[in-house]
Amino acid sequence: MVRDAGHEVRAVSLTGQGERAGEATPDVGVSTHVADITAAIGDADDVVLVLHSGATIAGTEAADRLPERLRRIVYVDTAPFPDGMAQIEFLPPDAQAEQRRQIETDGKGRLLPARPFDEDDQRRDPVSLAGLSAADLTQMRRRATAQPAALVLGPARRPAEIPDTPRTLIAATFTVEQVRAMVAAGLPAFAMLAGPGWTMTELPTGHWPMLSRPKELAELLLAM
Repeated sequence: MVRDAGHEVRAVSLTGQGERAGEATPDVGVSTHVADITAAIGDADDVVLVLHSGATIAGTEAADRLPERLRRIVYVDTAPFPDGMAQIEFLPPDAQAEQRRQIETDGKGRLLPARPFDEDDQRRDPVSLAGLSAADLTQMRRRATAQPAALVLGPARRPAEIPDTPRTLIAATFTVEQVRAMVAAGLPAFAMLAGPGWTMTELPTGHWPMLSRPKELAELLLAM
């Protein structure tokens, strides 16, 4: 739909994940993915950079380095982390401990195994997996790959002066009102949503709107 409207779309395959899972060496970390995203942007300009979930740390760092090439950064049910915060720190303490256990045991200290993406998983986590059909879950289960541990544990690196690139949040598992309440409460994972330059909109669904509400997500992106 976005391509049909005349835009060039570059879906970035990140080192060590997806069809590049075989490249998941112990050296793959945030800086590796920053390089992947920077290379994908290349010499293009007027770019809308769309980030989802765990791509937020590397994608934001890449955006900080290339503000002159970006028209806007879109955060799909995610947000930029403050300097020094790791992906795992978004989770409550018990979930952090479980992920560390999975990395050390099932992932042999190198990988965080993919979640099961089955019906039981959906029952345990109905918010994040909302709106996904059985066929969606099957596709996710088939395509999901383990994540290099350094991506989960590695901290965000932000400059002292953040570029003023326009930024949009598409909130899917939270309402905009809830997001603003968490910003006001000073929660670290939402702290960077404060200040000017932000627009926020809602697409009520689960954490994977590209599957649960793809048409509506594409329409929001086209509007930008």
